[in-house]
Amino acid sequence: MPEVMFAGPDGRLEGRYHHSRDRGAPLALVLHPHPLHGGTMNNRIAFTLYQTFQKLGFSVMRFNFRGVGRSQGRYDGGVGEISDAAAALDWMQMVNPNAGGLWIAGYSFGAFVGMQLLMRRPEISGWISIAPPANHYDFGFLAPCPGGGLMLHGDADELVPEPAVAKLVEKLNLQKGVRVDYRILRGADHVFADHAVEIGAAVEDYVTKVLAPSRMALAAD
Repeated sequence: MPEVMFAGPDGRLEGRYHHSRDRGAPLALVLHPHPLHGGTMNNRIAFTLYQTFQKLGFSVMRFNFRGVGRSQGRYDGGVGEISDAAAALDWMQMVNPNAGGLWIAGYSFGAFVGMQLLMRRPEISGWISIAPPANHYDFGFLAPCPGGGLMLHGDADELVPEPAVAKLVEKLNLQKGVRVDYRILRGADHVFADHAVEIGAAVEDYVTKVLAPSRMALAAD
């Protein structure tokens, strides 16, 4: 997994990038948890997402938000971090001009940033939100939400009570043309101790189902 450094809005950003052998492979960007609470691109769940998309044939990147690791800049309350994620997307799209789709996958704070980016970048074709902090941030900006995705949460989450996420999912599913696949992981807390394999399996299952029609069409050509 080669190390990459790319230009961000507040200095250079540090990432890890896997380039698919398939010239038309889809892209995936993985967003890590809160920088002020130990979140980095090497977080266990962020790394699980990275490995899962790599296994599925994607070109995939995980990177450190500003002020984390060797990324330059300072924490910006989520606003600048959205711009960081947009810069990462720009870099991936420059390297992969013929990409067959674009996915965003975020965990906790990264899920919030990812959903913000979803509203700003219409080319995003799929999203995954793990433990979105629905009780800490206002997700009302998802109106209307551009499309459905996968949301995972633990029923033993002590930081973000599961009913808060269930309420968010309910609101999204009331929107026309939106269908959120909501999966509750039994016994999982906010850090998903001992649940990384389960998360990887759920993401692989969901992405495979979503991509199956397009991949079948390509095989038929």
